[in-house]
Amino acid sequence: MSKTAVHFGGGNIGRGFVAEKMHLAGFEVVFVDVMDSIIDLLQKTPEYTVTEIGTEGEKVNKITNYRAINSKYHEADVVEEISKAEIVTCAVGPNILKFIAPVIAKGINGRTASKPLAVVACENMIGATDTLAGFIKDPKNTPEDRLKTIDQRAKFANSAIDRIVPGQDPDAGLNVKIETFYEWVVDKTPFAEHGHPEVHAIHWVDDLTPYIERKLFTVNTGHAAAAYYGHVRGKATIDEALADTEIRAIVHDCLAETSHLIVNKHSIGKHEQKEYVDKIIKRISNPMLKDIVERVGRAPLRKLSRKERFVGPAFELAEMGEKVDALLGAMEMAFKFTDVKADEESVELAKILEENDAKAVVEKVCGLKESDKLYPQVLKVVEKVQKK
Repeated sequence: MSKTAVHFGGGNIGRGFVAEKMHLAGFEVVFVDVMDSIIDLLQKTPEYTVTEIGTEGEKVNKITNYRAINSKYHEADVVEEISKAEIVTCAVGPNILKFIAPVIAKGINGRTASKPLAVVACENMIGATDTLAGFIKDPKNTPEDRLKTIDQRAKFANSAIDRIVPGQDPDAGLNVKIETFYEWVVDKTPFAEHGHPEVHAIHWVDDLTPYIERKLFTVNTGHAAAAYYGHVRGKATIDEALADTEIRAIVHDCLAETSHLIVNKHSIGKHEQKEYVDKIIKRISNPMLKDIVERVGRAPLRKLSRKERFVGPAFELAEMGEKVDALLGAMEMAFKFTDVKADEESVELAKILEENDAKAVVEKVCGLKESDKLYPQVLKVVEKVQKK
């Protein structure tokens, strides 16, 4: 079998993280996207650079050995590539998974290799690969007679990814600036029989849940809290927001609450979690990243949803009878992220707050029911935001 990786999504995470690590592991990367401009540029450009930014300085990696296919016009070519590839990854956003599933399903259906295809979704979403697999296995995409044997042709593994991609220079082209630190953890249990793909950057584990939740409820919670407080207080970048001692203390308070959940739920040591929190805040405070608060805060509807970075941990803590004051404060700031015209979800959030009463907002945006212990506390937050 050829050592080929098919990657859906030609954006910054795709080029700067997933494809970079695949390239370094010796794979030929086949990018798949529907954006004409990205695919055209990838097809015309034989190489691009990934600049890793850390406190110690910069390191530049040159990325070569890739191809690009526009699935809008050349779906059959994508199906052919998937039918022969060793691994399929994606970084397209959770809402796009259902759109890439049909072509992946066709590629899986056409496989004849003895070793199953590895499918790994690299999204900021718990259980993203499970969600993608659900779409792939839908009878509309995979015939029922083939569904019975799909496990012989493909293995689906959830993953947790962590790497900050700041705003890019306007004339960067395909080149990507990205932080040096990264974490890419993948569930290895689906590959017990045939073995997993050899990708040195991936940390293969038996139980992914602690890694996913620790990352989502620490990195994503802290990053977003800094962004929303920074936005309300007129800060331009995340490092500028965290240079404000009050905002920095609030972010620490948020992560103290989520840490309480993580330590008790996953048996992670308090000291280990504290070191992880300190490392995360140091990372997102890096002024070299020049991370714009509006970029980090975008998509507030998703970030305020039931299983995401604020409501997710707050719900579990509330059910345990624990305090969630700091997380509620971050939610309040997120509900105020309604004036970013370039962000569709910011505009939609403003509309929802204007056209619905507080109860409807809590149910619609946060997915909470009146019987949930967190419900009345979030209801007060929304009522407060609507009064202003």
